[in-house]
Amino acid sequence: MKTSFGRNFFTAAAILLVALTVLGASFQMQVKDYLTDTTVSGLQQDASIIANLAASYSVEGNLNSREFLLNLDVISQVTDTDAVICDSEGYVILCSHARSGCNHQGMQLNQDYMKQILRNGGDTATGVIKGLYKDQRYIVSTPIVNNTQTTGIVIVSTSTSGTSQILNKISNIFLTAAVFVVLVSVLAVTAFARRESRPLRDMAKAATAFGHGNLEARVKVEDDYSEEVEELAVAFNNMACSLQKSEYKRQEFVANVSHELKTPMTTISGYVDGILDGTIPPERQNYYLRIVSDETKRLSRLVRSMLDISQLQKEEGIPEEKKMHFDLEECAGQVLITFEKKINDKGLNVQVDMPEHPVYTMANQDYITQVIYNLIDNAVKFCPENGTIGLKIREGGSKAYISISNDGDTIPPEELPLVFDRFHKLDKSRSQNRDGWGLGLYIVKTIVCSHGENISVSSKDGKTEFTFTMPLVN
Repeated sequence: MKTSFGRNFFTAAAILLVALTVLGASFQMQVKDYLTDTTVSGLQQDASIIANLAASYSVEGNLNSREFLLNLDVISQVTDTDAVICDSEGYVILCSHARSGCNHQGMQLNQDYMKQILRNGGDTATGVIKGLYKDQRYIVSTPIVNNTQTTGIVIVSTSTSGTSQILNKISNIFLTAAVFVVLVSVLAVTAFARRESRPLRDMAKAATAFGHGNLEARVKVEDDYSEEVEELAVAFNNMACSLQKSEYKRQEFVANVSHELKTPMTTISGYVDGILDGTIPPERQNYYLRIVSDETKRLSRLVRSMLDISQLQKEEGIPEEKKMHFDLEECAGQVLITFEKKINDKGLNVQVDMPEHPVYTMANQDYITQVIYNLIDNAVKFCPENGTIGLKIREGGSKAYISISNDGDTIPPEELPLVFDRFHKLDKSRSQNRDGWGLGLYIVKTIVCSHGENISVSSKDGKTEFTFTMPLVN
C-alpha cells in the first residue's frame, strides 16, 4: 500500500494491535498472579486452622470423632477446598470428601515430599497430587504439631479451574472491548487519514493542472490543516506564483523580442530583395545598403545586450575578483566627455556637481561605466534642445550617490515603476523610429543590483533624475 492513507491506516492498526496484545497479556498475568496469591493465602489460613483443630482433637484421641469430621466438612464446604489429613508416615487417615471415610484413605504420600514439608514446616505448590487428585490444584501443606511433636500433616487444596474460569471471563470481556476499540479506532483512523491525505491529493491535482498549463492552479489552504501540511501548501502556492510570473515574463520577453526583431528583419529583407530583383536602381543601392548595415549593427547590439544581461543574471552577483578600486568622479567625467558632440549639437547645458576630492569605490569598472553611459545617453536623448542635463556625485555614510538628471517631459507616476522593465519604452513613438530597444535601463538596474546596490528614479516639474548607489571606500 503506497498511498498515504494506506500507510497511515496500517501503521496505526499495527500499533493498536500490538498495544492491545501487550496490554491484554500483562493485565491477564497481573490478574492471574493476584488470584493465585489470594487463593494460596486463603489455603494457608484454612490449613493452619485445620492443623490447629486436628492437633486439639488428637490430644484427646478424638481425631476420628464425628464432631471433628463434621467440623472438617463444614470448613471445606465454606472455603470450597479439599482437606486431607495424613499421619506422620504420610498415610491418609481422613478426607473432607466424606465424613465416614473416602477412597483416599490408606494412600501414602511421596516420602520426599513428606520430608520437605517436615523440614520446611510446610509447603506451597501448584500441580497434581498423584493418587489423590487428577486435576491441577493449588496445594498448601502444614504439619500438625502437638506438644512440639509432629503427629501428621494437613493438605488443603483447591482446583485451579476456578481461576482459569475467571481468567477466561476476563479474557472474553477484554476481547469484546478490544474488538469494539479496534472498530472505533479503524473508523477514527480512516476518517483522520482521509482528512490528512486530502490536502495532499489537492496538491497533486493542482500540480497536475499547473503542469498542463493552468498557471492559475492553486491549493486552497484550510484552517484545519496541520502545521506541516499548511507550510507545504503555502510553499506550493508561492512556487506556483513564482513560476507563473516567470512564465509570464518569458512570454512577454519572447513577444517583445519578436516584435523588436520583426521590423529590422523586414527592413533588411525588403531592401536586399529590392537590390537583388532590380527594384532599387543601382545609384540608390549604396544608400539602402547603409541602412541594412545600420540595422544589422543594431541587431548585433541587441544580441550583445541580451548576452550581457544573461551573464549578469547567471552570476547572481559580481565576483570579488572582478571588482577593482577606482575613482567614480574620473569614470563619470570620461563618460561625459564621449557625449561632447551630441551635447553641443543639441545646445545642452551641463551642470556638474562633484566633491573636490576623489570618490573611490570597489566595483567592476566596466559595468559601472556602462551604467553611467546608459543613463547619460538617455538624459541627452530625452532632453529638449537647449535644455539642461546634470551629473552629481555626493557622499553619505558608507555610500556614494551618483545622480544623472535631464530636463524634459515629466514621466507619469504610473510609468515610474515600469521604467526599468525589459523592452519598456516611455516614448511610444520610439517603436517607430527605432531609436532604442528599451533595454538600457533594464541593463542599468541589473548591473547595479548585481553589485548589491539600489537605483531609483524621480520625475516632477519637468525634471527626471536617476540615482544609484555604490560602496564608498575612501
